[in-house]
Amino acid sequence: MLSIDPAKNTERENYKFLIGSIIPRPIAFVTTRSEDGVLNGAPFSYFNIVSSNPPMISLSIQRSGGRQKDTARNIINSKEFVIHIVDEQNVEKVNKTAASLPPDQSEIELAKLTPVESEKISVPGVKEAKIRMECTLEHSLELGGSDTPGCDLMIGKVVQFHIEENLYEKGRIDPKGLAAVSRLAGTNYAKLGEIFSIERPN
Repeated sequence: MLSIDPAKNTERENYKFLIGSIIPRPIAFVTTRSEDGVLNGAPFSYFNIVSSNPPMISLSIQRSGGRQKDTARNIINSKEFVIHIVDEQNVEKVNKTAASLPPDQSEIELAKLTPVESEKISVPGVKEAKIRMECTLEHSLELGGSDTPGCDLMIGKVVQFHIEENLYEKGRIDPKGLAAVSRLAGTNYAKLGEIFSIERPN
């Protein structure tokens, strides 16, 4: 087995190793609002559950050249954001929002996504997602190098869930109906694939 010291790798080599190994990764499509009122949208695959009581999620937003991305800056300023689950039906439009736009341009408009008002926060979500979660910021941490942080880690508290009615029955979500997609490396994504069960030990 090959053994690699990440301290001897370049940042890009470590990035490729991580995104090629830790698969599949769920994708959060995140909407935020800038101080000037521009509705921003971007996908992130460094995303997961933190807690169910209270319901909290984590979102890591990598910096580019030490510069904070619009999404991170907007979350820190407004303390609000919406998480959407990316699925087979909306992934093409969501992928368009990964384009690098100036802060005064909306990726939502570029991708022709449909804004929908939230119930408990001021940031809108998008209609095209089967599941969306209104979130408030619990914690933000700057992580990475000693001189320049490499990422902004956000912990968000979910204050409202929204789900298409036909996907939700007796408290459970239909995974095939949701048809969530996951991120692999490069330009690759994955569909859900075969589902199998293993009983947990007592």
